[in-house]
Amino acid sequence: MHLSYVMTQERGATDKLLSALAERLQADGLRLAGIVQTNTECYDNALCDMDVRVLPAGETIRISQSLGPEARGCRLNPEALERAVGQVTAALGQDPAPQVLLVNKFGKHEADGRGMRPVIGEALARGAVVVSGVNRMNVEAFQNFSDGLAQEAEPDLDALVNWVHSAVAEAAKES
Repeated sequence: MHLSYVMTQERGATDKLLSALAERLQADGLRLAGIVQTNTECYDNALCDMDVRVLPAGETIRISQSLGPEARGCRLNPEALERAVGQVTAALGQDPAPQVLLVNKFGKHEADGRGMRPVIGEALARGAVVVSGVNRMNVEAFQNFSDGLAQEAEPDLDALVNWVHSAVAEAAKES
């Protein structure tokens, strides 16, 4: 099993790191599946809009929803996330199969057993290399999910690229 997670300190930095990782890995010719996130600042809100791009070259889906200026709850639009999950699940069954699954975040939805969580399990069962973003609030849930087998990756683009290439080579030998 080749499962890694990355955490950064700065808000939005994990999203930028995983987006850059996707670009590098695609340029290197690896077959990708998954989602990466971009955040767009809103002109009328202190929060940002959250969009995910389905890899390798799929649809961009807005996964945030406006709940109004007084709202304090989670802004995730679960229906939009599940649409992205469905597209990624379909991509896992393509021939040739993706070598790498990138997941923008193992968040509360995944900690509760939904979202990209089943996709991560499916990708690992198929022998894919998986890299996921994780935030501090959900790292314990991620470690429980991975049964302690996931490696924490250095939040550095070159280090992540090297780890993925090494893991893909190992996975190819194992299959």
